[in-house]
Amino acid sequence: MLYAILCYASEDVVCSWSKEQDDAVMEKLLGVQEKYARAGRLGPVARLLPTTAATTLRKVKGESVVIDGPFAETKEQFLGFYALECADLDEAVDFARELSEVNPSGGSYEIRPVSLFNPAKVSA
Repeated sequence: MLYAILCYASEDVVCSWSKEQDDAVMEKLLGVQEKYARAGRLGPVARLLPTTAATTLRKVKGESVVIDGPFAETKEQFLGFYALECADLDEAVDFARELSEVNPSGGSYEIRPVSLFNPAKVSA
């Protein structure tokens, strides 16, 4: 089963890191990813730019409206995601736990099974 591991944390905390701190965190996260990538089970991994760079399209009274930024104020922002092939939910939770252990930003990891609409055209 393919799982999406969605990463949420406070942008204020993550964006306050120096380049050296950020590089160190990314290096630790890469260490967690390596064994899954070597096993051919790690799909796309993405780190999103801050919400200040985001654009939201909303449907308002039948019309599409484009606005700057995220659509809601939250204490944690969606910062990135992993796609991982796992035997079961427990294995996906273990991966998220490993990520959280090396990530000093705190935050949370939402783990959700993925259903592909057109698996023949999607490669992990």
